[in-house]
This record gives sequence, structure tokens and C-alpha cells, in this order.
Amino acid sequence: MKRDMLLNLIILYLVEFVRGAALISFLPIYGDKALGLDLDVIGAAITAHYVTDTALKLAIGYLLDRLSVRTVVGIGLFCSFLGVFVLQFADVPWIFIAAAAIYGIGISPIWIVCLTKVKEDKRATQMGFLYTIWLVGLGSGPVVTNLLLDVDLELTYCVMAGTALASWLLSLFIPGSRSMHIGVVPFRKQLSVLGSRLKDMRLLLPGMVLQTLGAGMLLPILPSFAVNGLGMSATHYSVLLLIGGGCTVVGLIPMGKLSDSLGKKWFLIAGFLAFGTVLFALTQKPPLGLALFWAFLLGISYAAVLPAWNALLAAFVPPGQQGLGWGVFSTVEGIGGIVGPIVGGLLATSYGESSVVGLAGILFVFISSFYLFFPFRLFKGDEPVK
Repeated sequence: MKRDMLLNLIILYLVEFVRGAALISFLPIYGDKALGLDLDVIGAAITAHYVTDTALKLAIGYLLDRLSVRTVVGIGLFCSFLGVFVLQFADVPWIFIAAAAIYGIGISPIWIVCLTKVKEDKRATQMGFLYTIWLVGLGSGPVVTNLLLDVDLELTYCVMAGTALASWLLSLFIPGSRSMHIGVVPFRKQLSVLGSRLKDMRLLLPGMVLQTLGAGMLLPILPSFAVNGLGMSATHYSVLLLIGGGCTVVGLIPMGKLSDSLGKKWFLIAGFLAFGTVLFALTQKPPLGLALFWAFLLGISYAAVLPAWNALLAAFVPPGQQGLGWGVFSTVEGIGGIVGPIVGGLLATSYGESSVVGLAGILFVFISSFYLFFPFRLFKGDEPVK
């Protein structure tokens, strides 16, 4: 593996560690227990994070096609560190929401940079490896945070801030070359090509939005659901996340290889169906042992979905315009991430956390049905047929 790619992966891990710690554990628990904020305010903060993250993806993709990776990633990660730094002063709702929004600025660049490095052949396998790094970071963040929160809130914050600072400092060592050498293709022409690709993939757009909507609904309520709905302690919740995340990480590369060999359709259908069914089963307040088994199934189903979906999506990224292409597609996916947390927070405040988990489960079952009737015959080798 090349030195610059290894550095990118280390930075990606650190960035996702802080993101997982913040969104899945620190913001919901700190906002609820330390600040006494309602779940709708916590949902608004997570939505604010996704608003800035999503709004900047298109611009970041464009900049990565023209400016140095070091410049774009470095500025973004400094903003993220600034957002984490402001959290220590977030004793009122608007500062809490503003800090989350500032934090969202720097998430996209390093992820899009890593996506541009994926080779055309064996996309699902390589996506599986990339998502392994991503999920190890995203999963270890909340596990470590939950354990530290039982010890000391200030220590937990220091670990988050220190990790965010380390990711920014490492970004200063990224080579100063461009992400992609694309010549002098005018921006309008690039948008025209991407518009054509979006038209080709219009049948995929509902799934893109609904998937992130369902996941976003769960973010502000997961810790409180684990405590109130499943009767878990912070340690039990960490074990639940560790099992689900661990199974996903272990399954990503094998599932990616199988997806390359067997095709994407049934991995999407079975994965989303299992995901939705298990979420609904969790609303029945299972005992701890059964809840941990459901976490195992969640991890396996997520591992089936991720490589297949992203490899299918990668077929629509125009050659030579990876930065801009992934920026546009990530922006479309981010719509659900923007709406989901605020919807989940509002529903949980009015009807309880279990109602949000059950509704998300129904949504994922619907997505599975959507792919069951999706006309995959329009695709040949996952490339759009003209």
C-alpha cells in the first residue's frame, strides 16, 4: 500500500472515531444527562451536523478536482476540531447545535479522497476494505466513549478533542498534489455529465434518500432506547455496539467478494429485509442475550448491504471526475441524513424511542421490497444500459 494512501486511511479512521463518538454516544448522552436537553434538540444538533456536511460535499468534490488534497482536507479538519472545541461551552441549545454544525464541515473531504482511490475492477471488494476501516473507526468511537462516560465526562471530551486535533495535524503531512488530474474540463460540462448520470440512476434515488433517512432517525435516540427500551447499562450498550460493529467489519470483505461474484440484487434485498425485521424485533423488549443476538444479525445484514450498494453507485461516477461525482452523489444521500435525526428526535419526544425504532424497521422492510421490484435488468454488469 502506498504511503499517502496509508496516511489517508489513518486520518479516515481518526475522523470516523470522533464522528461515531460524537453522534452515537457523546452528543445524545451529554445533551440528555449533562445539559438536560430534549431529544428533539439533540436531533436538531445531529441534523445541523448533516446539513453542513451535506451542503459542502458538492463544493468539496469540486475543490478536490482543482486544489491540493492537503489544502482541502486540512482546512476541513481544522473546522471539525473547532466544532469539538466549542462543545465544552455548549451549555445552551443554540451553542450545542452550532458546535455540531461546525463539526460537520470537515467530515467529507477525507472520505471522498479515499473513494477516488478505489480501482474500477473489483469495486465491491475494495469498497469492503474501505468500509472496514470506516466502520472500525465509527464503531470504536462510541464503544470507547460509553466506557469513558461511566468514568469521567471531562476525560471523554478530552479524548474526542485530542483525536480530532491529531487528525488535523496528520492532514498537514498529506502530499500537496491534486486529488485527480482532469485537465481543463469546464465545470458546466462536468455538471452536464453528472446530470446525465443522475437521470440514468433516477430509479435509485428513492433508495438513496430512504436508507439514510431510516439510519438518521435512529441516531439521536439509540442510547436512550438502549437504557429505557432494553434496560441496558452503558457497558451493555457498548457490548451491543461492539457485537454489531464487529460482525459488520468481519463480514464486509467476504460480502464484497460474494457481491462481485453473484451480483448486487439479492444482497440488497436480504440485507435490508433482515435489518428492518431485527429493528422491529428490538421494540419487543427482548432479554439481554436475545438483544445481543439481534445485534449480531444487524451487523451481518449491514455487511451485506454496504459493499453491494456502494459498488452499484460507483458505476455512475464519471471517469476523471471522481471528486465532483462522489460529492454530488453523497449530497443526494445526505438528504435523508438531514431529515432523519430531527424526525427521530421529534417522534421520540412525542411517542417514545421504541416508536422510532419500529418505524425505522418498517422503512427498511419497505426498502427491501423496493429492490425486490427494482428493474435490475436495466443494468449490465452494474453499468447503466443506454
